Amino acid sequence: MAHSFDVIIIGAGAAGLMCAIEAGKRGRKVWLIDHSAKIAEKIRISGGGRCNFTNLHTQPQSYLSQNPHFCKSALRRYTPQDFIALVCRHGIAFHEKKLGQLFCDDSAKQIIAMLLAEAHEAGVKLETSVQVRAIEAVAGGYWLKTNRGEQTCASLVIATGGLSIPKIGATHFGYEVAKQFGLHVIQPRTALVPLIFDGALLARCQALSGLSVEADVRFGKQIFAEGLLFTHRGLSGPSILQISSYWEEGEPIVINLAPSTNVLAFLKVQKQRQPRLHINNVLAEILPRRLAQSICDERNDSGPLANLSDARLAVLAGAVNDWHIKPVSTEGYRTAEVTRGGVDTRELSSQTMEASKQSGLFFIGEVVDVTGHLGGFNFQWAWSSGYVAGQYV
Repeated sequence: MAHSFDVIIIGAGAAGLMCAIEAGKRGRKVWLIDHSAKIAEKIRISGGGRCNFTNLHTQPQSYLSQNPHFCKSALRRYTPQDFIALVCRHGIAFHEKKLGQLFCDDSAKQIIAMLLAEAHEAGVKLETSVQVRAIEAVAGGYWLKTNRGEQTCASLVIATGGLSIPKIGATHFGYEVAKQFGLHVIQPRTALVPLIFDGALLARCQALSGLSVEADVRFGKQIFAEGLLFTHRGLSGPSILQISSYWEEGEPIVINLAPSTNVLAFLKVQKQRQPRLHINNVLAEILPRRLAQSICDERNDSGPLANLSDARLAVLAGAVNDWHIKPVSTEGYRTAEVTRGGVDTRELSSQTMEASKQSGLFFIGEVVDVTGHLGGFNFQWAWSSGYVAGQYV
């Protein structure tokens, strides 16, 4: 049958825009729609408004998925260097902040403008504030009922993202479409999100709010060595956000607040050299003073080193190098940068992003069960998965 469009893409974020551009370049008639009045809000607010648009060290090991091999094909076919080349063609200045993270020198709005320019050049029809009210499979494609009328297409792409940051429009829509067509959805959950605590531990975090240290944070075999920040609700900072993607509710995490120092060995040496020094002042040589005092107060350790047994010093050192704490929960989708889980990758072709049992239906970006580490990896997944689908829709 003749369709209104060759391709309809629902969701005009990073993945949807990339897919539309690539499909348009192939001469496909593309309708890119979004339910929000403003598109690509996640790009706009990312990286403090400068958009951490990729990571030079992108590799499959930087992603979580029930099928860790799924992302390999897309990441290999559209790499960070490919996106960097696009950024350079548009004259957007950028810099590496740390650990391979690339940011715009000026504004994330430049990335949005670049994608819109590419989409316009590719002949993409883009509309905002479009509400999809029904989807049905029809002969050779799909029928959509929207607040802008009814349309049909040969290929339908779901690029609606996850549940993170609902204030900019996150919804369950993509998961509901997957379920409608019989695809399994892995239970969504927050990822890259601050952790919250209660009781005495919350009181300590609140007293230390605003203080940051470099720390190693571990859950199971996974460990991240980056900044940690005390907040009025618990703990945040890159190392905490990273481990939150792996953390399981009800389980403890382990933190080393002085990863470059064997604290027990340090305290024993100081006890021999300067036995009259007070423990809080000695600990403040390797930790911020407020944090050192908090750790001493927590264990009622005070006074000169000479008065503290080696066994007591060992317990104190463990509170620094091997701090076991149990979060109550995460801050939730309100502050989560991404959503873990989503459309089961076993339901999709890693070569095309098409649903294996529903011809012409594609899922890309965050709605899929592929979740990157902090630092530009999730945008790279959006570019790569969108590019791949764009070759086949």
